[in-house]
Amino acid sequence: MNSPVTPQAPVGLPSPSRRPSLPGPAGARTVQAAFAFGLAALNLRIAVASLSPVLTEVQRDEHLSSFGGGALSTVPVVCFGAFAFLAPRLTRRFGPHRLLWCALLALAGGIVLRSVPGVLALFGGTLIAGAAIAVGNVLMPQLIKHDFAGRAGLMLGCYSLALSGGAALAAGVVVPLESVTGWGWRQVLALGAVPALVAALARLPELLVPDRRSPDRRQDRAERAGSDPAAPALRALWRDRTAWAVTLYMGLQSLGYYAILSWLPTLLQDHGMSDSQAGWMLSFSSFPGMAASFAAPWLQQRLRPAFVAPLASGLLCATGFVGLFTSPVSGAYVWMTALGLGQGLAIGLALGYIVARSPDAHHTGQLSTMAQGAGYLIACLGPLGLGLLHSMSGGWSLPVAVLLAVLVAQTAAAFGASRDRHVLAS
Repeated sequence: MNSPVTPQAPVGLPSPSRRPSLPGPAGARTVQAAFAFGLAALNLRIAVASLSPVLTEVQRDEHLSSFGGGALSTVPVVCFGAFAFLAPRLTRRFGPHRLLWCALLALAGGIVLRSVPGVLALFGGTLIAGAAIAVGNVLMPQLIKHDFAGRAGLMLGCYSLALSGGAALAAGVVVPLESVTGWGWRQVLALGAVPALVAALARLPELLVPDRRSPDRRQDRAERAGSDPAAPALRALWRDRTAWAVTLYMGLQSLGYYAILSWLPTLLQDHGMSDSQAGWMLSFSSFPGMAASFAAPWLQQRLRPAFVAPLASGLLCATGFVGLFTSPVSGAYVWMTALGLGQGLAIGLALGYIVARSPDAHHTGQLSTMAQGAGYLIACLGPLGLGLLHSMSGGWSLPVAVLLAVLVAQTAAAFGASRDRHVLAS
């Protein structure tokens, strides 16, 4: 959050009698692989979430307008979409495990470069970090299906939890670290490279001591050689309704998430909340989001009809948006709880649909490329669009109203994404 669909096993879940085991030796190696996977997942939101609490400072020091601040917040999301389409080719050349390790090193380098004085370094480092995260975004669902097929629901929950946890950690500690250390935003943001380097270090045992008995190693070699005839052409998915439903749901929920991630502290600051309190509210929303995203695979598998879960997510997000529209400061904890639950559930469901709607790891990689490539290109309209609407209207009522309209479209896309069928099914 696969074996062929049977009456006893819902789509996306292995049959109990043929549930595959984790690859490689059991015990310590399995724990180490899962730990390394979790550390990598934790880094896929830190670089983005750490920027928004200090965005006002960045705009002041680098002389950026509201549009410039929106553009800076949009660069990573554009990268998530554009560079996602390179991931399949890079995976065939290097293999998913080695490619993820390289992406983590590139992420650390981009974060450091972003902290160098100058607009060029700011945007250039942000672009490199966004490209690295884009590759990781595509690889993670594929690795879940590939390496943890027997525990896909659990690992999807852990993946979603790590994404939310990374965002919460980054949003919550940036401003307090500035106060405690006396550092500026450049030095504090540069610290985001440390967890990326730690995650890369944790993956070294898997690269240096490969388990040649493991079937997935043979599969990696086949993928690098481009010899797998089962991998579907990506172009076939563009004609599939289910694939498009998953893509639209991923893109629209990401649009709302990154719009809030980029502009929520500024919105609250404009209504009189202090910088530190506004950053804390963004961080606080991630805690209910972590619980909801972890529970999403379980809810996806058990709630019937399947549309109930995304509908609940939409209603929770709507409650949060309406609260930001009417009384953003006085009821901030209520609105952030509702919004965190709704958005956490939505990202967990979106990632779960990528895995559940594909019959095997090859299809998962292709669907992940489409859903996250096209989906994040849709999502990039969120941070930039909200900045433009705020500049045009001089307030936040119009931007929040547009987010409510997007939420309606997101919930409609869930009708197709939650259907119990695989992509490219005849």
